[in-house]
Amino acid sequence: MLNVHHLRTLAEVVSTGSFAAAAVSLGYTASAVSQQMTALERATGLVLFERGARSARPTSAARHLASRGAGLIDQLTGVERDARSLAAGARGVVRLGSFPTASAALVPGAIARLLRRTPEVAVQLDEGEPDDLVAALRSGSVDVAVVYRYPLSPRRWPPDMVATPLLDDPLRLTVAADHRIVTRPSWRLADLAGETWIASRETTAGARALARLCADAGFTPRVAFRSNDYAVVRALVRAGLGVALVPALADALGTGGGVHQCAVTDARGGPARREVFVLHRPDSSAPLVPATVEALRRAAEGLGRRINRQEPTCAPGTAS
Repeated sequence: MLNVHHLRTLAEVVSTGSFAAAAVSLGYTASAVSQQMTALERATGLVLFERGARSARPTSAARHLASRGAGLIDQLTGVERDARSLAAGARGVVRLGSFPTASAALVPGAIARLLRRTPEVAVQLDEGEPDDLVAALRSGSVDVAVVYRYPLSPRRWPPDMVATPLLDDPLRLTVAADHRIVTRPSWRLADLAGETWIASRETTAGARALARLCADAGFTPRVAFRSNDYAVVRALVRAGLGVALVPALADALGTGGGVHQCAVTDARGGPARREVFVLHRPDSSAPLVPATVEALRRAAEGLGRRINRQEPTCAPGTAS
């Protein structure tokens, strides 16, 4: 197989007209250029130069070989450039997993930030609940996953994954605009023991967190409607069909008015909330992972400030 470095040197000799000029251009000595051309003649069986006492004139074979090799050298240069870009995280594909609320409220800003810095990057997005996304990380079908957990329904992230906190997402009691507690100066969650509740699916951490919060207040919520789509949950509340516990992140989507929100304090006196993290494998070979995590972290900072500025529209209540 021909040595590509020798072909590159041949092209430079043909272009510049001499071994000495090619040596200056390539950063070699004239002797090194001569040795490379001798090696190329030996490898091809061609006479590439008519050598005189003070000159070496390219033959027609040398010009033909240099012309044919030019395209190959350009392609190789492009491959080398792509390899450097991939290694530096300046191009390539990153596979991102996220839960639906974050996909709508957090992920778009993070992807936009990432693409502004690295426009040649492609992002693939897939959605799922935390258990699905952890499994996808383990299998390698995603590189980075945005997940959540509820302190009221504790869970640990796998020890073989790096978990970076993104933001705290306060839980809001969401009621119809004309609900009786809206005008109360204070209230307790126990005041809602007789209400119809709207919750996420029974197997979800959100449903378990609601059950725990209500248990701390001394009752079991009577759940009549279940949906993992917070737009649906708010629509049911707006229609006066029940009350719900909705993460503030869902309201960052602008899912419409007609409801009031109340801050909720858990039994320990802190705000009821869920916590949002980004996970990745520490041994990931994807160079874009650090840049993606940083883009998510930056986007979460801005989103967290916006959430904290959203004041609840009725007095805070407590689970106790």
